[in-house]
Amino acid sequence: MTETRYSGRSRKKALQFFCAFILVFSPVFCLANMQSQIIQLNPPVFKEKDFPTLLEKRYSCRKFKDRALKLDDLGSILWAACGKKYDALTSASRTIPSAGATYPLELYLVVGQNCVDKLNAGIYHYLIDRHALELMKDGDVREGLASACLGQGFIQQAPATLVITAKFMRTTARYGARGEHYVYVEAGHASQNAYLAVYSLGLATVEVGAFSDSQVSQALSLEGDFIPLIIMPVGYP
Repeated sequence: MTETRYSGRSRKKALQFFCAFILVFSPVFCLANMQSQIIQLNPPVFKEKDFPTLLEKRYSCRKFKDRALKLDDLGSILWAACGKKYDALTSASRTIPSAGATYPLELYLVVGQNCVDKLNAGIYHYLIDRHALELMKDGDVREGLASACLGQGFIQQAPATLVITAKFMRTTARYGARGEHYVYVEAGHASQNAYLAVYSLGLATVEVGAFSDSQVSQALSLEGDFIPLIIMPVGYP
């Protein structure tokens, strides 16, 4: 009899503790979910299959139409630049090679107001493992980005811009100073893949390297250890 009463009191206390825990911490969980907006992307699709034709079509474009882009097209471009293979069997499974599979690159997408279907203006981080976009900051920051790129106006004109950044420590921690060279090589792979993907979809881009690192980082609210390497505005030519 005594043991039964003790078990009942224990269960009651446990239930009271659980309810108190939910009341205290559930607002925190809800707030975290509201602050993190994840947009799942569809699998990549490319129109042009002929590789020599892609190489012929590739050129640098600095004039873009005032025409909204498709989210699926941008998803395909991001995947081509630095995506994870869908049929991958190992962890070294990206669309580009990486020294020691250290993967220093992180991709960001700057989107203007009413410039991409199903996507609000803002700065998005490409989640490589999930093939998804995470909203980092609301609002159209194209003017600030163009200013950081020495006033190159076509960056503000383009509906969206791909920004390739790197966290060098991921590679230099293994390879020392030589790792910096490997990071730049990897960024070149990502840029060329993006170039070809853009033109396979009937779009256009240009690789921009003339910018202030600190001003771009400030415009995009990048963390201090992420360094912008290449900027690629994307739009209809």
